[in-house]
Amino acid sequence: MKTTVTRLFDSRAQAESAVRELETNDIADADLSIVSGRRSAEETRSFADRDDHHEHAASGAAKGAGTGGVLGGGVGLLAGLGLLAIPGIGPVVAAGWLASTAAGAVIGAAAGGAAGGLLGALKASGVDEKDAHVYAEGVRRGGTLVSARVDEADVALVEDVLNRQSGIDAATRGALYREEGWTRFDDNAGPYAGDLADPRA
Repeated sequence: MKTTVTRLFDSRAQAESAVRELETNDIADADLSIVSGRRSAEETRSFADRDDHHEHAASGAAKGAGTGGVLGGGVGLLAGLGLLAIPGIGPVVAAGWLASTAAGAVIGAAAGGAAGGLLGALKASGVDEKDAHVYAEGVRRGGTLVSARVDEADVALVEDVLNRQSGIDAATRGALYREEGWTRFDDNAGPYAGDLADPRA
């Protein structure tokens, strides 16, 4: 059985560096995922005329998953980066299994399922519910999430790489969010109005 190791990054460049290092350590692209709330102006413009209601988000996620836009593989995970719209977060840049799971969870939630989007995908992958709320909120605030599904023998390696590349665990970031009165991720909240993932910055 595989273990999911996840960290939040305030810098997309650091997150991408972590993904590359994991790949060089023989962690398979199929077991890696990246979801980034940080978007360039050009990436964001393609969503300018779209709202973030659940049905539109589900449609955007389905389109991305269906065209392979969120799937990595073959030439490195980052080559598969594509756009998705996720409830409570808005447009994200994503690739890998977590993005595909989030797309499916969005569709299921829009059809009357339980938790959808990124929160549902994280919980389905075995991430503790409390941690999943922090990570989803982190992406909503513009952070970048990197997740790896690995055998127990590789957990220490993955944690070391993510931590050295400035990855932040849920306990550390969650404590900062709670200091400002935050309690849980709300997929009805819409995209975050602030600029940075770290509330201290």
